[in-house]
Amino acid sequence: MKTELKTKQTSPALIIIDMINDFNFTHGKILAKKTLKIAEHINKLKSAFHAQELPVIYVNDHYNLWQADIHTIIDYCKNPISEPVLSQVQPEMNDYFLIKPKHSAFYGTALNTLLHQLGVNTLIMTGIAGNICVLFSANDAYMREYHLHIPHNCIASNDDHDNENALKMMEQVLKADVSSFAENNYNISSMFSS
Repeated sequence: MKTELKTKQTSPALIIIDMINDFNFTHGKILAKKTLKIAEHINKLKSAFHAQELPVIYVNDHYNLWQADIHTIIDYCKNPISEPVLSQVQPEMNDYFLIKPKHSAFYGTALNTLLHQLGVNTLIMTGIAGNICVLFSANDAYMREYHLHIPHNCIASNDDHDNENALKMMEQVLKADVSSFAENNYNISSMFSS
């Protein structure tokens, strides 16, 4: 008697990392400009997830505001450099929002528990900085056996070379798909066949 292996149906979640940001650090202005460029792609991707009722999860630095909610963190981050980005990337009513104490979206957060409760097995990771927080989060996701898609047009770092190196590592070591989400390719269900 043959036993057939059942393949799991792909169940994706969109992870948006550190887009609520004050950019108040060395090279913050550079990263803010690059973040503004990826915000449009992330928003289109987010709209596609919303249209198909798939989870959108923001995971963000807390800026030592341990008792803060999303609105307190957004208010804290508002300044002339961050305002153009913040006006485009805020979570909506049905989005999830988690704070993180360190670089990884998993370390010290409830992300893994939330993903299990939602039945997610594939993560589309976006945000900043690609060579730090996105890379560390992708590494932790890979160790937890999630499938990864990290669209190269949805992450940014201060330095383009560092961003490309991070993408190369995520593709080669973490087996991530780093292809972009093209303008006409936001049908999530067709991208992840069961």
